[in-house]
Amino acid sequence: MKTVAICGLGLIGGSFGLALRQAGFEGEIVGLCGSPYAEQALQMGAISRVARDLHEVAECADWIYLSDTVDGILATIRVLGPIAKAGTLITDVGSTKTAIVSEATQHLRGAEFMGGHPITGKEKRGIENADADLFRNRPYVLTSRSESANTKEFVFWLNNIGATVIYSTPAEHDRILGYTSHLPQLLSTALAVTLARQNERAFSEIFGPGLTDMTRLALSSGDLWIGILKTNKEVVKNALLALEQTLEELAKCLDADQLDSLFTRANEFAEKLRTNPKA
Repeated sequence: MKTVAICGLGLIGGSFGLALRQAGFEGEIVGLCGSPYAEQALQMGAISRVARDLHEVAECADWIYLSDTVDGILATIRVLGPIAKAGTLITDVGSTKTAIVSEATQHLRGAEFMGGHPITGKEKRGIENADADLFRNRPYVLTSRSESANTKEFVFWLNNIGATVIYSTPAEHDRILGYTSHLPQLLSTALAVTLARQNERAFSEIFGPGLTDMTRLALSSGDLWIGILKTNKEVVKNALLALEQTLEELAKCLDADQLDSLFTRANEFAEKLRTNPKA
């Protein structure tokens, strides 16, 4: 594998380029993104040159790494369909997998597609926040166990940048992430909106660090999340219903003075998360 093309040079795409370089990748890393982000990625060393368009990417790349919003990835796959070369590996970083893998199956013919999702990130996006260690000790979900030379080499480099590779079907990925990622995002957003609607200055002045912890995800950008939630709508609805049932149970426990069991169960699960080496 000689040339990697990264389409989308934000936090994830930029970090992937930096991580490959740090891990010893000596091939060419081509970047495709709007100015000034591409120039910044070039200055940081995340890429070695800037591509003009997807046609140039399709012509030169052995791997094409789609690092964009879910909607952006879907649109790019449609464009790549008729121009991607046979033998090229195309992978993505989308936070939902069913819609993306389905689109790739429909549109990509000669190229090989492997759905991917690095479960990592920060509240702050952008190439300026890229970090070569962003993937270290974090799960990286792949939707195929293909034994082709390209995919074996891709997994080799994922291991080299410190990621923990996990295989999952697209549907199972979306079901789990609907609860462990999409639900927390909506919970944090809902909490911040609830407090904002009180329209009292004191709510943003009198608080402890617990509130900033709980609203950290509310700093996330809506344009990133709209596509994620749209392509995992039914799972997210079920997760919200499960949360609603728990909140109703919590309200009843307040009246009956029976909060101990809920706190105990919550403590046990939270402790399990923190003893996980990926936490």
